[in-house]
Amino acid sequence: QVQLVESGGGLVQPGGSLRLSCAASGNIFRFNVMGWYRQVPGKQREMVALITTRDTADYADSVKGRFTISRDNAKNTVYLQMNSLKPEDTAVYFCKLSQYVNDYWGQGTQVTVSL
Repeated sequence: QVQLVESGGGLVQPGGSLRLSCAASGNIFRFNVMGWYRQVPGKQREMVALITTRDTADYADSVKGRFTISRDNAKNTVYLQMNSLKPEDTAVYFCKLSQYVNDYWGQGTQVTVSL
């Protein structure tokens, strides 16, 4: 079993920055993919950014150039640096770890971009 704990959400003004963290614990395989997804009420959860244990990353078009995903394999932690935030980035952000055929999710952290 794997547990994920997210932190770093909050309220920020447009143009501001936030950094999300997600720490994984439990039975973690040597190769896995960690990522961030987000969801707003009434809409499907969408991928924001993914990163493998080999540091291969992928981003949604809407966040390219503004968000950066990174990870510390020794700490089983993934980060999401969010810059130039926009009101449309407001959502609950979820951390996900995928290994073998299993997916694990964190509890989510709220990010609100507003004046």
